Amino acid sequence: MGVSICPAILTDDPEVYRLQIEQSLDYAHRLHIDLSDGVFAPQKLIDIENVWWPGGVRADLHVMYKNPFDHLQTLIDLGPQLVIVHAEAEGDFVGFAEALHRHGIEAGVALLPDTSVESIAPALPLVDHVLIFSGSLGHFGGHANLGLLEKAKRLRKLKPTLEIGWDGGVDDQNAVELARGGIDVLNAGGYLHGKDPSASYAKLKEITKDI
Repeated sequence: MGVSICPAILTDDPEVYRLQIEQSLDYAHRLHIDLSDGVFAPQKLIDIENVWWPGGVRADLHVMYKNPFDHLQTLIDLGPQLVIVHAEAEGDFVGFAEALHRHGIEAGVALLPDTSVESIAPALPLVDHVLIFSGSLGHFGGHANLGLLEKAKRLRKLKPTLEIGWDGGVDDQNAVELARGGIDVLNAGGYLHGKDPSASYAKLKEITKDI
């Protein structure tokens, strides 16, 4: 089947948000929607109250907030398939994950480059998805540091059923190595928001389909 390719939706403008969503729906069935509070990540993105997506598409919310757990009910009400918060955020992840699971929502954890896999090992029984972050918080155009693939190996040993995602610098030059390195979900921003997003998406799907 190959890996999942997800367009990243990243903006502070509701109109640009709408355009990115509509454009992505021409070729993708799973979206990676970035939210940022302007504190944990310096760039504030679209207000959580303005987040939406159409039915029939899977939405993963990547919440780059210092205190994401303060927004638990709003996130549940949005009804995504997955909510990813950062290991470096403040608050009660266990309670957060348990609440998400009660509502049929998967719980994910993102790791900044300097955050170790071992730091989240005790919580892994409650974690459905780990996002290895190699980007620039709140911006397109991150660099794919392939040295971080070592995290994928360690995560797979700790929990073989875990879904592992990657955020930062995904393109046609590194997608194959990322997939072979154990990444299940490639979240692509700048590469998929160029002149021909549909063709770029098709290329990523083609080169990773047999991995």
